[in-house]
Amino acid sequence: MQNNTIRHKTLTDSVESLSCIESLQTLFDRDTQVFRMPSEKTLAEIIDLMRDVMFPYHYGETPVYGDTLKYYIGVRVDRMARLLREQVKIALGYERKLERPALKEKANDITQKFVAALPELRRLLTTDVVAAYEGDPAAKNHGEIISCYPVIKALTNYRMAHELLQLGVPLIPRMLTEMAHSETGIDIHPGAQIGESFTIDHGTGVVIGETCIIGRHVKLYQGVTLGARSFPLDEEGKPIKGIPRHPILEDDVIVYSNATILGRITIGRGATVGGNIWVTQDVPAGCRVVQQKASQEIQK
Repeated sequence: MQNNTIRHKTLTDSVESLSCIESLQTLFDRDTQVFRMPSEKTLAEIIDLMRDVMFPYHYGETPVYGDTLKYYIGVRVDRMARLLREQVKIALGYERKLERPALKEKANDITQKFVAALPELRRLLTTDVVAAYEGDPAAKNHGEIISCYPVIKALTNYRMAHELLQLGVPLIPRMLTEMAHSETGIDIHPGAQIGESFTIDHGTGVVIGETCIIGRHVKLYQGVTLGARSFPLDEEGKPIKGIPRHPILEDDVIVYSNATILGRITIGRGATVGGNIWVTQDVPAGCRVVQQKASQEIQK
């Protein structure tokens, strides 16, 4: 009996302490009594629906036939829009930049614009699939690329997240790309700008920073980092947010495995960066940086 009393008191004391709002203040950006975050479980369903819609013959458990394709896609787009609208409303509410009556209207507007963008997202992802297929002699067909290659899963999340970020959605874009990061090992910030026909061979360990700009027909290999070289600080010694600090890769650039490219530098059109090297200065168009030279020497 005494042991039960002790266990009960321990439980009660611990719950009382954990329920103290003051212990949570550091975790909040603002004072709040009602707090709700977007649901990772719901976002996972949205991602599954997005992949179904983008690649209806390759994802999902339901067979798709020509005469049922419109129904198949329609049901999933409708379900995705309903789920997304609610999650966007929650994310906007978290930011507290809008009064409650305006949240629903704003979430509706964003969702409608996202749905309108789906055909363009499909077009972009199709170019990514083709780039992955044409860039890998081991690939047998486009279906193998879509079903097996982590880059397509990561890019589906990224292109969705980037569109939502452009539409002004907080929180959710980063959650989507971090979910892809956990699934594939590819870390793409939703703020990065990536052109069409982009691919990553193998993919594991690739990092693409927030302010990267990547042109068309660019190919990366595993372990590539497109990162920041330094973080300018404000008067309080804190990093300044949002300034351009990551590389620009122009069209037709190839970056081989485990290369690290840092800072707001430009890798010119058609340039090649070899593996296992650091690059911290501009690389002219058509040039290549190779490991056996001095680490920053650029060879024509």
